[in-house]
Amino acid sequence: MRASVLQIAVRPDEPADERRARVGDLVRRQDASDLVVLPELWTVGAFAFDAFHEHAESLDGPTAREMSAAAAQARVWLHAGSVVERGPAGELYNTSLLFGPDGRLRRTYRKIHRFGFDRGEATLLARGVETVTAVLDGDATTGPATGPTANPASGPTPGPTTGPTPGPATGSAPGPATGPTPGPATGPAAGSTAGPAAGSTAGPAVGLTVGFATCYDLRFPEQFRLLVDAGAELFLVPAGWPAARRAHWSLLARARAVESQAYVLACATAGTHAGVEQAGHSVVVDPWGEVVAEAGTDEETLVVDLDPALVAKTRAEFPALRDRVLGVPALR
Repeated sequence: MRASVLQIAVRPDEPADERRARVGDLVRRQDASDLVVLPELWTVGAFAFDAFHEHAESLDGPTAREMSAAAAQARVWLHAGSVVERGPAGELYNTSLLFGPDGRLRRTYRKIHRFGFDRGEATLLARGVETVTAVLDGDATTGPATGPTANPASGPTPGPTTGPTPGPATGSAPGPATGPTPGPATGPAAGSTAGPAAGSTAGPAVGLTVGFATCYDLRFPEQFRLLVDAGAELFLVPAGWPAARRAHWSLLARARAVESQAYVLACATAGTHAGVEQAGHSVVVDPWGEVVAEAGTDEETLVVDLDPALVAKTRAEFPALRDRVLGVPALR
Protein backbone atom coordinates (compact mmCIF):
# COMPACT_ATOMS: atom_id res chain seq x y z
CA MET A 1 0.00 0.00 0.00
CA ARG A 2 1.43 3.35 -1.01
CA ALA A 3 0.65 6.38 1.16
CA SER A 4 1.31 10.08 0.65
CA VAL A 5 1.55 12.28 3.75
CA LEU A 6 1.16 15.95 2.77
CA GLN A 7 2.67 18.35 5.29
CA ILE A 8 0.96 21.64 4.41
CA ALA A 9 2.27 25.11 5.25
CA VAL A 10 -0.40 27.32 6.83
CA ARG A 11 0.62 30.93 6.23
CA PRO A 12 -1.37 34.04 7.20
CA ASP A 13 -0.68 35.66 3.81
CA GLU A 14 -2.48 32.88 1.89
CA PRO A 15 -6.29 33.13 1.85
CA ALA A 16 -8.15 29.98 2.82
CA ASP A 17 -9.82 29.68 -0.59
CA GLU A 18 -6.45 29.78 -2.35
CA ARG A 19 -4.96 27.22 0.03
CA ARG A 20 -7.97 24.96 -0.45
CA ALA A 21 -7.54 25.01 -4.24
CA ARG A 22 -3.77 24.56 -3.97
CA VAL A 23 -4.08 21.58 -1.66
CA GLY A 24 -6.74 20.06 -3.92
CA ASP A 25 -4.25 20.19 -6.78
CA LEU A 26 -1.58 18.58 -4.58
CA VAL A 27 -3.95 15.73 -3.74
CA ARG A 28 -4.69 15.18 -7.45
CA ARG A 29 -0.95 14.72 -8.07
CA GLN A 30 -0.88 11.73 -5.70
CA ASP A 31 -2.64 9.44 -8.16
CA ALA A 32 0.10 6.82 -7.81
CA SER A 33 -0.80 6.37 -4.12
CA ASP A 34 -3.59 4.40 -2.44
CA LEU A 35 -3.95 6.69 0.58
CA VAL A 36 -3.35 10.43 1.06
CA VAL A 37 -3.29 12.16 4.45
CA LEU A 38 -3.59 15.90 5.24
CA PRO A 39 -3.04 17.79 8.54
CA GLU A 40 -5.41 19.18 11.14
CA LEU A 41 -7.33 22.40 10.41
CA TRP A 42 -5.09 23.28 7.46
CA THR A 43 -7.65 25.68 5.99
CA VAL A 44 -7.66 27.98 9.03
CA GLY A 45 -4.78 26.97 11.35
CA ALA A 46 -5.12 24.99 14.56
CA PHE A 47 -4.14 27.96 16.74
CA ALA A 48 -6.13 30.61 14.85
CA PHE A 49 -8.91 30.46 17.43
CA ASP A 50 -10.34 33.87 16.57
CA ALA A 51 -11.02 32.65 13.02
CA PHE A 52 -12.84 29.43 13.93
CA HIS A 53 -16.37 30.86 13.70
CA GLU A 54 -15.62 32.66 10.43
CA HIS A 55 -14.19 29.54 8.79
CA ALA A 56 -16.63 26.98 10.20
CA GLU A 57 -18.43 24.95 7.51
CA SER A 58 -20.84 22.08 7.09
CA LEU A 59 -19.92 18.57 6.00
CA ASP A 60 -20.87 19.53 2.45
CA GLY A 61 -19.03 22.86 2.60
CA PRO A 62 -16.24 24.15 0.34
CA THR A 63 -13.47 22.02 1.84
CA ALA A 64 -15.49 18.82 1.61
CA ARG A 65 -16.50 19.57 -1.99
CA GLU A 66 -12.93 20.29 -3.08
CA MET A 67 -11.51 17.23 -1.30
CA SER A 68 -14.28 14.98 -2.64
CA ALA A 69 -13.45 16.02 -6.19
CA ALA A 70 -9.70 15.63 -5.63
CA ALA A 71 -10.08 12.13 -4.14
CA ALA A 72 -12.29 11.01 -7.02
CA GLN A 73 -9.97 12.42 -9.67
CA ALA A 74 -6.85 10.88 -8.10
CA ARG A 75 -8.75 7.64 -7.27
CA VAL A 76 -7.33 7.58 -3.73
CA TRP A 77 -8.52 7.17 -0.19
CA LEU A 78 -8.18 10.67 1.24
CA HIS A 79 -8.01 11.56 4.91
CA ALA A 80 -8.60 15.26 4.31
CA GLY A 81 -7.32 16.34 7.70
CA SER A 82 -9.90 18.22 9.74
CA VAL A 83 -12.18 21.23 9.41
CA VAL A 84 -14.06 23.39 11.89
CA GLU A 85 -17.48 21.80 11.45
CA ARG A 86 -20.62 23.79 12.22
CA GLY A 87 -23.15 21.38 13.72
CA PRO A 88 -26.94 21.46 13.39
CA ALA A 89 -27.41 23.68 16.46
CA GLY A 90 -24.52 25.99 15.60
CA GLU A 91 -22.00 24.16 17.78
CA LEU A 92 -18.48 23.75 16.42
CA TYR A 93 -16.37 20.59 16.20
CA ASN A 94 -12.86 19.71 15.03
CA THR A 95 -13.95 17.09 12.50
CA SER A 96 -11.82 14.80 10.34
CA LEU A 97 -13.07 13.68 6.91
CA LEU A 98 -12.32 10.43 5.09
CA PHE A 99 -13.21 10.20 1.39
CA GLY A 100 -13.19 7.04 -0.71
CA PRO A 101 -11.67 6.70 -4.20
CA ASP A 102 -15.13 7.46 -5.62
CA GLY A 103 -15.22 10.82 -3.84
CA ARG A 104 -17.90 9.81 -1.34
CA LEU A 105 -17.54 10.83 2.28
CA ARG A 106 -17.04 7.48 4.01
CA ARG A 107 -16.37 8.43 7.62
CA THR A 108 -16.01 11.43 9.92
CA TYR A 109 -14.44 11.75 13.36
CA ARG A 110 -15.03 14.55 15.86
CA LYS A 111 -11.93 15.17 17.97
CA ILE A 112 -12.43 13.87 21.50
CA HIS A 113 -9.62 15.62 23.41
CA ARG A 114 -9.75 19.39 22.89
CA PHE A 115 -6.55 21.28 23.54
CA GLY A 116 -6.15 24.46 25.57
CA PHE A 117 -7.40 23.58 29.08
CA ASP A 118 -9.51 26.67 29.84
CA ARG A 119 -8.68 28.48 26.60
CA GLY A 120 -8.78 28.14 22.83
CA GLU A 121 -10.11 24.93 21.34
CA ALA A 122 -11.20 23.61 24.73
CA THR A 123 -13.69 26.46 25.18
CA LEU A 124 -14.70 27.15 21.56
CA LEU A 125 -15.36 23.64 20.25
CA ALA A 126 -17.64 20.85 21.38
CA ARG A 127 -16.11 17.48 22.21
CA GLY A 128 -16.53 14.36 20.13
CA VAL A 129 -17.91 11.38 22.03
CA GLU A 130 -17.11 8.32 19.90
CA THR A 131 -13.99 6.55 18.75
CA VAL A 132 -14.04 5.83 15.03
CA THR A 133 -12.51 3.25 12.71
CA ALA A 134 -13.00 2.60 9.01
CA VAL A 135 -12.13 -0.24 6.65
CA LEU A 136 -10.32 0.76 3.47
CA ASP A 137 -12.15 -1.71 1.26
CA GLY A 138 -10.35 -0.85 -1.96
CA ASP A 139 -13.63 0.04 -3.67
CA ALA A 140 -12.61 2.28 -6.55
CA THR A 141 -15.02 0.87 -9.12
CA THR A 142 -17.73 3.50 -9.13
CA GLY A 143 -17.62 6.72 -11.07
CA PRO A 144 -16.53 10.05 -9.58
CA ALA A 145 -18.97 11.53 -7.11
CA THR A 146 -20.37 15.02 -7.47
CA GLY A 147 -19.90 15.74 -3.79
CA PRO A 148 -19.87 14.18 -0.32
CA THR A 149 -23.11 12.28 0.19
CA ALA A 150 -22.36 9.44 2.58
CA ASN A 151 -22.99 11.33 5.81
CA PRO A 152 -26.00 13.48 6.71
CA ALA A 153 -25.32 17.17 7.14
CA SER A 154 -26.56 16.94 10.71
CA GLY A 155 -23.32 15.37 11.89
CA PRO A 156 -20.68 12.69 11.39
CA THR A 157 -21.56 9.08 10.87
CA PRO A 158 -19.49 7.34 13.55
CA GLY A 159 -17.49 4.21 13.04
CA PRO A 160 -17.59 1.34 15.49
CA THR A 161 -17.78 2.66 19.03
CA THR A 162 -15.39 0.71 21.17
CA GLY A 163 -15.87 2.22 24.57
CA PRO A 164 -16.77 5.23 26.67
CA THR A 165 -15.42 8.67 26.06
CA PRO A 166 -12.04 9.12 27.74
CA GLY A 167 -11.90 11.31 30.81
CA PRO A 168 -10.65 14.87 31.14
CA ALA A 169 -7.59 15.73 29.15
CA THR A 170 -4.32 16.44 30.85
CA GLY A 171 -1.01 17.57 29.46
CA SER A 172 1.39 20.43 29.10
CA ALA A 173 -0.04 23.92 28.94
CA PRO A 174 -0.06 25.74 25.62
CA GLY A 175 1.90 28.84 24.99
CA PRO A 176 3.17 30.80 22.05
CA ALA A 177 6.13 29.09 20.50
CA THR A 178 9.21 31.13 19.83
CA GLY A 179 11.44 30.95 16.84
CA PRO A 180 11.72 32.25 13.30
CA THR A 181 8.88 31.93 10.85
CA PRO A 182 9.74 29.48 8.08
CA GLY A 183 10.04 30.92 4.62
CA PRO A 184 7.38 30.34 1.99
CA ALA A 185 7.06 26.71 1.02
CA THR A 186 7.11 25.71 -2.61
CA GLY A 187 4.67 22.85 -2.20
CA PRO A 188 4.95 19.14 -1.57
CA ALA A 189 5.86 18.46 -5.17
CA ALA A 190 9.05 20.41 -4.55
CA GLY A 191 9.78 18.91 -1.14
CA SER A 192 11.81 15.83 -0.48
CA THR A 193 10.08 12.49 -1.02
CA ALA A 194 10.84 9.42 1.02
CA GLY A 195 11.43 6.23 -0.87
CA PRO A 196 9.70 2.93 -0.31
CA ALA A 197 10.10 1.35 3.08
CA ALA A 198 12.51 -1.54 3.15
CA GLY A 199 10.74 -4.85 2.89
CA SER A 200 7.41 -3.25 2.02
CA THR A 201 5.17 -4.07 -0.88
CA ALA A 202 2.96 -1.48 -2.54
CA GLY A 203 -0.57 -2.59 -3.30
CA PRO A 204 -4.23 -1.73 -2.94
CA ALA A 205 -5.50 -0.79 0.49
CA VAL A 206 -7.97 -3.68 0.62
CA GLY A 207 -9.46 -4.60 3.98
CA LEU A 208 -7.11 -2.47 6.09
CA THR A 209 -8.72 -1.05 9.23
CA VAL A 210 -7.67 2.48 10.15
CA GLY A 211 -8.26 4.27 13.45
CA PHE A 212 -8.80 8.01 13.80
CA ALA A 213 -7.16 10.43 16.21
CA THR A 214 -6.36 14.13 15.99
CA CYS A 215 -3.35 15.99 17.39
CA TYR A 216 -3.86 16.24 21.20
CA ASP A 217 -5.53 12.79 21.14
CA LEU A 218 -2.01 11.43 20.66
CA ARG A 219 -1.36 12.02 24.37
CA PHE A 220 -4.10 9.61 25.44
CA PRO A 221 -3.14 5.94 25.00
CA GLU A 222 -6.55 4.74 26.19
CA GLN A 223 -8.10 6.05 22.98
CA PHE A 224 -5.66 4.01 20.92
CA ARG A 225 -6.35 0.89 23.01
CA LEU A 226 -10.05 1.25 22.17
CA LEU A 227 -9.16 1.59 18.50
CA VAL A 228 -6.98 -1.53 18.64
CA ASP A 229 -9.88 -3.41 20.22
CA ALA A 230 -12.00 -2.25 17.26
CA GLY A 231 -9.46 -3.79 14.87
CA ALA A 232 -7.26 -0.81 13.98
CA GLU A 233 -4.02 -1.68 12.18
CA LEU A 234 -3.04 1.82 11.13
CA PHE A 235 -3.63 5.15 12.88
CA LEU A 236 -4.21 8.35 10.93
CA VAL A 237 -3.26 11.36 13.07
CA PRO A 238 -3.59 14.84 11.53
CA ALA A 239 -2.15 17.58 13.71
CA GLY A 240 -1.22 21.23 14.12
CA TRP A 241 1.53 20.55 16.66
CA PRO A 242 3.60 23.48 18.01
CA ALA A 243 7.36 23.54 17.51
CA ALA A 244 7.83 24.17 21.24
CA ARG A 245 6.83 20.55 21.91
CA ARG A 246 8.18 18.82 18.83
CA ALA A 247 10.10 16.25 20.90
CA HIS A 248 6.80 15.10 22.42
CA TRP A 249 5.28 14.71 18.94
CA SER A 250 7.98 12.34 17.73
CA LEU A 251 8.08 10.39 21.00
CA LEU A 252 4.30 9.94 21.23
CA ALA A 253 3.93 8.84 17.61
CA ARG A 254 6.48 6.09 18.16
CA ALA A 255 4.99 5.12 21.52
CA ARG A 256 1.50 4.70 20.04
CA ALA A 257 2.94 2.52 17.26
CA VAL A 258 4.96 0.31 19.61
CA GLU A 259 2.26 -0.25 22.23
CA SER A 260 -0.40 -0.92 19.58
CA GLN A 261 1.85 -2.83 17.18
CA ALA A 262 0.36 -0.77 14.38
CA TYR A 263 1.40 1.78 11.78
CA VAL A 264 1.12 5.48 12.64
CA LEU A 265 0.81 8.11 9.91
CA ALA A 266 1.08 11.43 11.73
CA CYS A 267 0.64 14.46 9.46
CA ALA A 268 1.45 17.93 10.80
CA THR A 269 1.33 21.48 9.49
CA ALA A 270 4.33 23.65 8.67
CA GLY A 271 4.75 27.42 8.86
CA THR A 272 3.58 29.84 11.54
CA HIS A 273 0.01 30.92 12.19
CA ALA A 274 -1.53 32.98 14.99
CA GLY A 275 2.03 33.56 16.17
CA VAL A 276 2.65 29.87 16.85
CA GLU A 277 5.50 28.21 14.97
CA GLN A 278 4.51 24.73 13.81
CA ALA A 279 6.61 21.64 14.42
CA GLY A 280 6.29 20.05 11.00
CA HIS A 281 8.15 16.73 11.16
CA SER A 282 5.28 14.61 9.89
CA VAL A 283 6.26 11.01 10.51
CA VAL A 284 5.44 7.47 9.45
CA VAL A 285 6.17 4.80 12.06
CA ASP A 286 5.94 1.03 11.57
CA PRO A 287 4.55 -1.53 14.08
CA TRP A 288 8.00 -2.05 15.61
CA GLY A 289 8.35 1.68 16.30
CA GLU A 290 10.85 2.26 13.51
CA VAL A 291 10.61 5.58 11.70
CA VAL A 292 9.93 4.81 8.04
CA ALA A 293 10.00 8.45 6.91
CA GLU A 294 10.05 11.88 8.54
CA ALA A 295 9.61 15.36 7.09
CA GLY A 296 11.49 18.52 8.00
CA THR A 297 9.96 21.84 9.03
CA ASP A 298 8.83 23.13 5.61
CA GLU A 299 5.98 22.05 3.38
CA GLU A 300 6.81 18.58 2.13
CA THR A 301 5.38 15.31 0.88
CA LEU A 302 6.35 11.90 2.22
CA VAL A 303 5.59 8.96 -0.08
CA VAL A 304 5.99 5.58 1.58
CA ASP A 305 5.18 1.97 0.75
CA LEU A 306 3.58 0.14 3.67
CA ASP A 307 3.09 -3.59 4.12
CA PRO A 308 -0.31 -4.20 5.80
CA ALA A 309 0.74 -7.80 6.53
CA LEU A 310 3.49 -6.49 8.81
CA VAL A 311 0.93 -5.67 11.51
CA ALA A 312 -0.31 -9.25 11.85
CA LYS A 313 3.26 -10.55 11.53
CA THR A 314 4.48 -8.26 14.33
CA ARG A 315 1.59 -9.18 16.61
CA ALA A 316 2.18 -12.90 15.98
CA GLU A 317 5.96 -12.77 16.52
CA PHE A 318 5.73 -10.62 19.66
CA PRO A 319 2.19 -11.18 21.03
CA ALA A 320 2.25 -8.56 23.79
CA LEU A 321 -1.35 -7.50 23.12
CA ARG A 322 -2.44 -11.01 24.02
CA ASP A 323 -1.07 -10.58 27.54
CA ARG A 324 -3.15 -7.53 28.41
CA VAL A 325 -4.92 -7.82 31.77
CA LEU A 326 -6.24 -4.34 32.60
CA GLY A 327 -8.94 -2.63 30.57
CA VAL A 328 -9.55 -5.50 28.17
CA PRO A 329 -13.08 -5.73 26.71
CA ALA A 330 -13.47 -9.35 27.85
CA LEU A 331 -11.40 -12.02 29.56
CA ARG A 332 -9.25 -13.95 27.12
